[in-house]
Amino acid sequence: MNAFKLWYHKLGSPPYFYVFAGYIQPWLWTIAIVLALLGLYGGLVLAPPDALQGDAFRIIFVHVPAAWMSLFVYGVMAVSAFVAVIWRPKMAEVLAMESAPIGAAFTLIALITGSLWGKPMWGTYWTWDARLTSELVLFFIYLGVIGLYHAFDDPRQGARAASFLAMIGAVNLPIVHYSVVWWNTLHQGTTVRYFGPSSIAPSMLWPLLLMTIAAKFYYGASLMGRSRVALLNLERGKDWVADEVRGGDAHG
Repeated sequence: MNAFKLWYHKLGSPPYFYVFAGYIQPWLWTIAIVLALLGLYGGLVLAPPDALQGDAFRIIFVHVPAAWMSLFVYGVMAVSAFVAVIWRPKMAEVLAMESAPIGAAFTLIALITGSLWGKPMWGTYWTWDARLTSELVLFFIYLGVIGLYHAFDDPRQGARAASFLAMIGAVNLPIVHYSVVWWNTLHQGTTVRYFGPSSIAPSMLWPLLLMTIAAKFYYGASLMGRSRVALLNLERGKDWVADEVRGGDAHG
């Protein structure tokens, strides 16, 4: 336990985190790519056409993981923002702020693929359905966090202000998740359940889960890369940054 606590506290050190992130990032990318290829092959080639939707359903293998990740990333961002506001560790600020663009990208992908899927199913690309509207609000909150962060000349002041917005915006997460339960919506209900049987065929379920896991590893890899760049900017002028830059020039 003491060794774990020591390692955990070391991760709060920008120089240590920079090296750690650089070490694990290639592994995260590799796992993400392998799982995504397997998931796409299973979803686009092996899975049979849906009985009602035909091949149009296959967009689910991009849409659903992106939608799930839009909530997951926001959860990580909100928790990191809470830690940043209460205890002010620099790494929590970095992780929160660098999660925002990734989460916004996932949310935009979910909105676009959902619209493309909705056209043949509902006859329109967009309707002010509770699930779609709350997901759109989530996208705007992401943009608000990003914009507020960059509105300050001091990155740490910007991160603190944006962290408050991220925490307030977390109230939208249960609205997105439970919108299909609380209101009558065109959007289909939950088909994949953590507890109890899922209402999706196993031949479709395993590629969907692989794509979701791949998306999580992609998030980890992208977050590590973005955090490393942010740390170099945030810590510029520090000796360890100068050492890293000189080391990179020497290897180049």
